Amino acid sequence: MDSITQDMRFRQSLMQYAEKYGVSRASRKYNKSRSYIYFWLNRWDGSVESLACQPRRPHSHPNQHTEEELKLIQDMRRRNPELGMTELWHRLKKRGYTRRPESLFRVMRRLNMFPEAQPRTLYKPKPYEQMEYPGQRVQVDVKVVPRCCIADPELRLFQYTAIDEYSRLRFVAAYPEQSTFSSADFLKKLTEWYGRRNIRVECVQTDNGFEFTNRFANTKKDIPTLFEKTAAQLGIKHKLIRPYTPRHNGKVERSHREDQKRFYSSHSFYSLDDFAKQLAAHLKRSNDFPMRPLGWLSPKEKLAIFFNTVQDD
Repeated sequence: MDSITQDMRFRQSLMQYAEKYGVSRASRKYNKSRSYIYFWLNRWDGSVESLACQPRRPHSHPNQHTEEELKLIQDMRRRNPELGMTELWHRLKKRGYTRRPESLFRVMRRLNMFPEAQPRTLYKPKPYEQMEYPGQRVQVDVKVVPRCCIADPELRLFQYTAIDEYSRLRFVAAYPEQSTFSSADFLKKLTEWYGRRNIRVECVQTDNGFEFTNRFANTKKDIPTLFEKTAAQLGIKHKLIRPYTPRHNGKVERSHREDQKRFYSSHSFYSLDDFAKQLAAHLKRSNDFPMRPLGWLSPKEKLAIFFNTVQDD
């Protein structure tokens, strides 16, 4: 035995006391029943190893697989190594096998009849590309406004968001629909908005939604969307993230979580204009909010420091 537990030490002391002073006295001293002491006395051979708890798993079962059934399973598996579990069970059933598929799975696992799992190749993400100046890349995404925030049950609202990866400076706009037309209009607005702050947008990064691209469309796969056409007209590169990998657009996704916590959890909207006004006020507050990735500077302060450095150089 590899280790001796505290319970085994206790039983050893109990056995030694019972042999020296009797079972009744040991029962009173150790606060254990006489039947408990007799049980372990029958097992005890003088060694502490004999006082270990034995496994309670039965050695056999009246309904366990018979030798004929095991031979049938092994022969069938040997002749058909590529069969799936369901088809294997179906063929066995035709030859008189009466067990459930769960029983077949357990006995095959016990007999090591399944192939060893192949080692999975670990995904190694590419190192993050740090932006060197404002406008080098802007992440764009859409947030669906929660229904609980909208007073009119027939109204649908959407928040388009753009965030500069270098300075985290955000631009948001309100729209009544999520479409490639809205996306193209938002692209024009964000270009003008960043341009008024001396930021030229060189690249926009989006997910693979149909409001941005037809990459996964069945019939329009090779047809550019209005958003892509607008980006080409403005001389802006359009970069798509890896499918089903929202972390690649992590900055804008994170900003949406903060919007939910600081804005949508405590505001209500009665119309598109009302939503747009409240969203503009929230945008002003968020661009003045200090952020840890920026060294506890706000996006506006980060941008001001960059331009001051450029002028000094």
